[in-house]
Amino acid sequence: MTLANRITIFLLRFLALGASVVAIIIMVTSHDSAQVLGMTFEAKFANTPTFKYFVGVNILASAYSLIVLFFPTKKMLGRILLITDILMTLLLDSSISACLAIAQVGKKGNTHAGWLPICGQVPKFCDRVTGSLIAGFAAAILYFLLLLFSFHNVLNLYTLKA
Repeated sequence: MTLANRITIFLLRFLALGASVVAIIIMVTSHDSAQVLGMTFEAKFANTPTFKYFVGVNILASAYSLIVLFFPTKKMLGRILLITDILMTLLLDSSISACLAIAQVGKKGNTHAGWLPICGQVPKFCDRVTGSLIAGFAAAILYFLLLLFSFHNVLNLYTLKA
């Protein structure tokens, strides 16, 4: 692998690590409260299993990026990294998709199910969740680009042998 490829992969992994960490920090610190009919309701990420899944996947992706950031790239390790990059990309995509669905319900509600939107009562919480999803989406895009680079490098290893 050339030096330019190594630098590109290092930068992509580092940026993906940063985006995942930012998504975690914003989501974990998102909370707000509202008073309805004299009762106080608190909205926080821990109240929703989907948001906990999002945080867990981003913690896993951050730990993976931090570990792999300093691994030397060998031929056999490249294949293993390709498989784990696929898994990380799929996990990030699934967590973002689930969170976007919940965020949409929180913002617009669901008239068929009788669910009311909550973002009017807890706007600070909704804004922070939106910011976290943007950072998570950036991490997923970076992992997808990283996956494309990994595919390219593994395919180059096979063409060099032939």
